Amino acid sequence: MTIDAWLDLSALILILAGAILCLTAAIGLLRFRDVLTRLHAATKPQVLGLILICLAIALSLRSWPVVAFLVPIVLIQLATAPLSAHMVGRQAYRNGTIDEPSLIVDELADSRRTPPAAGG
Repeated sequence: MTIDAWLDLSALILILAGAILCLTAAIGLLRFRDVLTRLHAATKPQVLGLILICLAIALSLRSWPVVAFLVPIVLIQLATAPLSAHMVGRQAYRNGTIDEPSLIVDELADSRRTPPAAGG
């Protein structure tokens, strides 16, 4: 096999792996019961799936402008997915819509007893 055939085969495998990870993220959003587990399912496999798909596109097209286009996409995804998950999780905690008995460590328990504007 030539190098082009190996690169195409690896791009195919990466696309398949990325699609499977994105599918598991979607299934996790539907199947899990509370906000925190859904956030875990939405961020971790989805970001890795996107990275694998972008890597497959770069391998398949073999062009530096394409790589230059895909790098910011991956970086923005890596920057925004954890931040948005943190914001949604924090708001769910404040609203009381999480399953508190399932928490092993509750580092925000003190902040919940004191209102944010109380200064303490």
